[in-house]
Amino acid sequence: MSEEKTGWLSRLRSGLSKSADRVGGAITGVFTKRKLDQAALDELEEILIAGDMGVTTAAKLANAIARERFDKEVSDDEVREALADEIAGLLDPVALPLNVDAGPKPFVILVCGVNGSGKTTTIGKLAAQFKAQGKSVLLAAGDTFRAAAIEQLQVWGERTGCPVLARAQGADPAGLAFDAVKDGREQGHDVVLIDTAGRLQNKKDLMAELEKVVRVIKKQDETAPHACLLVMDSTIGQNAHAQVEVFKQAVEITGLVMTKLDGTAKGGVVVGLAEKFGLPVHAVGVGEGIDDLRPFEGRAFARSLMGLPN
Repeated sequence: MSEEKTGWLSRLRSGLSKSADRVGGAITGVFTKRKLDQAALDELEEILIAGDMGVTTAAKLANAIARERFDKEVSDDEVREALADEIAGLLDPVALPLNVDAGPKPFVILVCGVNGSGKTTTIGKLAAQFKAQGKSVLLAAGDTFRAAAIEQLQVWGERTGCPVLARAQGADPAGLAFDAVKDGREQGHDVVLIDTAGRLQNKKDLMAELEKVVRVIKKQDETAPHACLLVMDSTIGQNAHAQVEVFKQAVEITGLVMTKLDGTAKGGVVVGLAEKFGLPVHAVGVGEGIDDLRPFEGRAFARSLMGLPN
């Protein structure tokens, strides 16, 4: 295994340590030389629910463990290993990298998410990754409601060496998106990354605006946007489910990016989201650094979540 890969797995494990302490630590407390009877199973299910995996997913995982081991003596290590395998089975199918090479050029990515989710930072980190692959990237500051969002994207543009299309605060975001796709094509860019507003206070307005952005983009390229990413802050736990539902009403979400896993004990929410929605999880973030957003790997995540070595 490469040094870089080992370093990332170690950061992932460290980033998920709060979540692992919450789930793995509780499992150790329950399963010290204990028979896996109904009472123990109920406790296990409660631990998984408390770990933000959701009621349905927790029940499914507990039942899977019971099938193999019911009424047998089990250790906490056995339970955590078995759970890691079951969770990996849920996560592996959604652990799909974002592949921009398979689509048309420019590959248009619309990035959604509520304010504070790490959306603009994620765009900057993705831009850096695409640039490192030798791709030409155009950034579009489509969150025209917040001067701070426009400025933040311009900083990322300077940092990554990517041009940024921006307008004055309050400009029409759909018009800006239209121009971004047009410029992307005319200037020969490989990827166009479009930021969007994330005010959830008035869902109706936000959704209408997102729908308009998509409609207008299609006037430039009827196949675009080629990806629509929903960026979510992992610290919100179960509220992530509601956010997926809300954004899915307005746009066709094609994949998720989970940020701030290093700051939360709610990392288990990723498991619940995978089980419920089956949307690709393209990347996870475990830090502020430009290299701290990486492709999602189901097995590595599952084992880190259970506090097990990768």
